[in-house]
Amino acid sequence: MKVKIVNRSPWPLPEYATIQSAGMDLKAAIDEPVVLSPLQRAMIPTGLYIALPEGTEAQVRPRSGLAAKHGVTVLNSPGTIDADYRGEIRVILVNLSDQPFTVSPGERIAQLVIARYERAEWDEVDVLDETVRGEGGFGSTGR
Repeated sequence: MKVKIVNRSPWPLPEYATIQSAGMDLKAAIDEPVVLSPLQRAMIPTGLYIALPEGTEAQVRPRSGLAAKHGVTVLNSPGTIDADYRGEIRVILVNLSDQPFTVSPGERIAQLVIARYERAEWDEVDVLDETVRGEGGFGSTGR
């Protein structure tokens, strides 16, 4: 699928790290390091602007390495970029650790996954069909 992109960052375009990668790394397009104190959040620019095909979205997801090693994640994960959005892609990072974390210029801060979606059309009814699971949720099917 072709996606139009404007790159106003000093970094190359995002790319897939391996042949079967679902996401492309987004990099911090900042001039100076940004220090995130414990429990602090910041909106980090990427310098990227995209125009997605109709029927698709871009999902901004955390990088597992940042989460596992540093307790840093994407706050509204996954963040959705709609096909009609034309602003800069920015990543809301939050530091959930007890130590400050420094985001450096060009650091890989999140992943971008492009996905197709279906639009729902409501069919309002008075009663839903019965299933074995019924109203069981929030851990009802296992530990």
